[in-house]
Amino acid sequence: MPSDDPSFRREMARVIRGGWHLIDLVSAVPEAGDSLMVTLFGEPILIVREQDEDVRAYRCLRKPRGAPQPIRCEIRYGNIFVNLDKSDHVVFEAGSASRPASGSAPRTAQATPRSA
Repeated sequence: MPSDDPSFRREMARVIRGGWHLIDLVSAVPEAGDSLMVTLFGEPILIVREQDEDVRAYRCLRKPRGAPQPIRCEIRYGNIFVNLDKSDHVVFEAGSASRPASGSAPRTAQATPRSA
């Protein structure tokens, strides 16, 4: 199926893009100011080691005058993972797969790669 097929693009957005994806080893950006450009599911992603030594990821927009959008980025076991999903992850009580415990509002949590 060609990648420009609408049903293929919907499936990619719903199933595959929502998880954590391994980009590279953290040693690919060893020093402050180093960067790495990758393409993930047709989207250019910029991985940067900032001056404060943190590694961050940005989605590079193709629109005119578009500023890079920060995306979730985690370092686990010396690997860089990114998550393109824009929705928040919600923590639910055990035994409740569809809603939080009665009387409590859902709370968001920092998402981590599935392998962590």
